[in-house]
Amino acid sequence: MTNILQTEPWADFQRALGHTVLQDSGQGWSWQATVEGGRAGRYLYAPYGPIADSVESFEAAMASLRQAAQEHGCWFVRVEPAFAEIQTGTESKDRAMRRRGFRPSPRHLQPGHTQLIDLTQDEDALIKDMESTNRNLHRNIHKKGVTYTAHTEPETISVLLRFLEQTAERKGFTRQHDDYLRTAAEVLMPRGAAVLYIARLEGEPIGASLVYDSDDTRTYAHTSMDVAHRKLSAGKPLVVRMFLDAKEKGLSTFDLFGTAPDDAGPEHEWFGFTQFKKSFGGSPVEYPGTWDLPVSKGGYATYTTARALREGLGAARTDARAALSTLRQEGPSALKRAPGAAAQRASSVRERLRGRSGR
Repeated sequence: MTNILQTEPWADFQRALGHTVLQDSGQGWSWQATVEGGRAGRYLYAPYGPIADSVESFEAAMASLRQAAQEHGCWFVRVEPAFAEIQTGTESKDRAMRRRGFRPSPRHLQPGHTQLIDLTQDEDALIKDMESTNRNLHRNIHKKGVTYTAHTEPETISVLLRFLEQTAERKGFTRQHDDYLRTAAEVLMPRGAAVLYIARLEGEPIGASLVYDSDDTRTYAHTSMDVAHRKLSAGKPLVVRMFLDAKEKGLSTFDLFGTAPDDAGPEHEWFGFTQFKKSFGGSPVEYPGTWDLPVSKGGYATYTTARALREGLGAARTDARAALSTLRQEGPSALKRAPGAAAQRASSVRERLRGRSGR
């Protein structure tokens, strides 16, 4: 299985965005990474990389990544070895990374859990594996005047952008910038590495989804549907159309790209999408996660300290805005009911800093 993030078309896309892309490969291993960071420190990031078919190959890939990081003035290497053999014997993935000197990244960049659909099954088996609601919608949505079309013309991305903007305004979240998705369409669609699907009701667009294709895997990447037609549930048959098309194209895996672990609560970033994604069947997969390997211990300590300070300042600003809102709505007495929030935030930051510096 090859994820789009470790392919040549994705490298071209990153270059078009202005990133420095580095690549290397050897017997049984390969990696593709971008130079990231700025004033707070540079690092080398290999999304869902490196790829390695044995523990020895993983060691060779990491030696190559360390050397590249040093040559480009990076303080650390950030990896996500989702498709690498990293364990020996019965050791856990966590232990396998820590004994090599890796440290858990402050946050996961790519999803650590996902749901994969095996497209090598016949179509009947794929349909049977879904929830009954999805099967019924797949078979009958056309009766409601809904149709789906696939597009590889870069200009069609504007349909998705319009719906993403509506969703972002309604739900109050920050979405991918238009320039990012326009560039993705311009670079990847002509290479056969991206397809836009549009759902229409009586000919008028009511939603769209963008998928990315590697040589064997289709990844469900960006989607948005018109809330005015949510009762149609047109997004579910759209997913079915996309993975059946991927099967017809000869791909072997459909990656629903991002689910929450079973023990996660509503605070998890993928919690709200998980039930929807798992309704299409497939199998849950857990990856090792995002890990940092310091190349310069002093530089990495500086980076993590600066990050903790930024997080603390951001939290303090959030507290201040919340306090001001409460003051405006309920008066000064309301603030006395929850004293010390800022102090608690400051204490939390101090504890993180002590942990980073080893004191």
